[in-house]
Amino acid sequence: MVVPRGETVGIIGRNGAGKSTLLQILCGTVRPTSGSVAIHGRFAALLELGAGFNPDFSGRDNVYLSASLLGLSRREVDDKLQSIIDFADIGDFFDRPVKTYSSGMYVRLAFSVAIHTEPDVLIIDEALSVGDIRFQMKCLARIEQIRARGATILFVSHSLEQVKRFCQTALWLEGGKVKLHGEASFVADRFRDYELGREQASEAATESCRAPRPDSIPAHLETVALSTDMLAPFEPLSVDISYTVVDDTVQGLLLGVAIKGMDGLHIFGPNTYLERVQIPTSRGSHRVTYHIPSMTLLTGTYRIDVGLFTDKGLVCLDYLSEASVFTVAAPYFSEGVVYIPHEWKVHDVDAS
Repeated sequence: MVVPRGETVGIIGRNGAGKSTLLQILCGTVRPTSGSVAIHGRFAALLELGAGFNPDFSGRDNVYLSASLLGLSRREVDDKLQSIIDFADIGDFFDRPVKTYSSGMYVRLAFSVAIHTEPDVLIIDEALSVGDIRFQMKCLARIEQIRARGATILFVSHSLEQVKRFCQTALWLEGGKVKLHGEASFVADRFRDYELGREQASEAATESCRAPRPDSIPAHLETVALSTDMLAPFEPLSVDISYTVVDDTVQGLLLGVAIKGMDGLHIFGPNTYLERVQIPTSRGSHRVTYHIPSMTLLTGTYRIDVGLFTDKGLVCLDYLSEASVFTVAAPYFSEGVVYIPHEWKVHDVDAS
C-alpha cells in the first residue's frame, strides 16, 4: 500500500486483525516477516499506552525522554514545554511519577508530546478512546490542524462514523491481511455490514440457490443473478431470475422482489401482480429480469429476497431469502438510506 502525503487513513478491523501490529511495523518497533517500509519525513506515534515512558520518572522528565525518542533536541523541548504542559492539562501531576497517573493522564501527556514534534506523519493506535469526550474533541481539533498543514495521519479507530467523516481512505484488516482498501465511507460501510453477518448471509444464500427443489411444488426458483454487486448511486442494476414450472395447470404465477437493508429493514418490494406484468406459466424453464434504471439508494450494502407466488401472492411456492447482496458505494454526500430528488432555495428577507 502507498499512502500519499497529506492523506488521513483510518485502519479498522476486528480485535486481533493486525491493526496494532501494522502500526508497530510502520514505526519500526516490530520487524516484518517480509517486505519493507519507507516513511518520508519525521513521524510521531502513539502506540501502546504510555509507550516510551519510564513509570518512575515524573511527567516532566518523561516529556524530555519521549521527545528525544521522537527526534527533538533538549532546546526544542525547552521552547515547547509550556505549550506541552498546557495541552496535557494534568495539573500538579506533571511533576509526579507517571506510575501514579490514570490511563487518561497517560494519554493526555503522550498525545501532547507527540503533536508538539510537528510530525510529517502521525500514527495513532486507539489512544483517543481512553480520554474523556472533551479531551477527544481537543485532540481531534489539533489533528485537524496537523492535517491542514499537509501531514499524513494513520489511526486505528473503532468508531466507523469517525472514520467516514474524518478520513479520505480506510484500510480494513482481517486475519493479518488487507481485506479492503479504498474510499473511507465505502470501506467502513462494508466492514459494518460484514460484522452484521453479511458474509454468512451471502454464503447461505448461495447454498440456498443451489439446493434441489422437490417436484411436489408446481413451480420453483432456480437462480438469482445481479448485473453487478457493486454500483454507485443513480447507476442501473438488473436482477436476473430464472424459475421452472413443473405443473402447467398452475394459474396466476407472480414474482416478487424485496430490497432490504442488512438489518432487515424492508425498503422496497415490487411484484409482477401489482404492476400487472404477466410471467410465463407453461411447463419448462423461464427467465425474468427486474431492472432498476437508476439506483436511488445511498451508500451501504443491501440484500435482495426473491419469491415465487400464486393466487395473487397469498400462496408462496418458493422463496429465496437473501438471494443476492449488492453494495452502493459513493463518497459521503447525504444522510439516510434513499436519495429523494430535491432543491434548496434561499430567500432574501427584507430587514425592514
